[in-house]
Amino acid sequence: MIWLAHYLRREGWEVHTLNLKPNWGQKGLEPLAAQIDAYAREQFGTRRFDLVGFSMGGLVSRYYVQRLGGLDRVDHLVTLSAPHNGSMLANLIPNQGCREMRPGSPFLRDLASDADKLDAVKFTSFYTPFDLVIVPPRSSEMPQARNVRMMVMAHPFMVLDRRCLRAVADALHA
Repeated sequence: MIWLAHYLRREGWEVHTLNLKPNWGQKGLEPLAAQIDAYAREQFGTRRFDLVGFSMGGLVSRYYVQRLGGLDRVDHLVTLSAPHNGSMLANLIPNQGCREMRPGSPFLRDLASDADKLDAVKFTSFYTPFDLVIVPPRSSEMPQARNVRMMVMAHPFMVLDRRCLRAVADALHA
């Protein structure tokens, strides 16, 4: 996310970065979303902001928006290669976060039950058809989002590829 943060700063955005911990799925996603909530309250007070999340961080950001008050604080939610509908790869890792990111998991079914709340914010979901982490790649699509397919060669390049960086900046400007 460092490249994306630098790019957005050069474009004139005020950018804050937050490293959620632990960030390899060792714990569930809800405690990670609570970290976003605490950070937002401390840094922004009542000020509204845009929220950008990559991969698991995109799903955590969505949880924050849907469940922890983000609807009242976030103007635009932007996710990049987020497993909104799960990833088959999560079946290979037995930790809590990955269990929650498995397609059809109780966590994802519960989150889908009120996903229409996302209609209250601008929501853009970027994904690449060449993603080998979010499997299948279309799992990043959400009916409530403007879904944007990027021809980026792999999952990690979604936050490095110049075309994707430009597309995120354009989405935030819209």
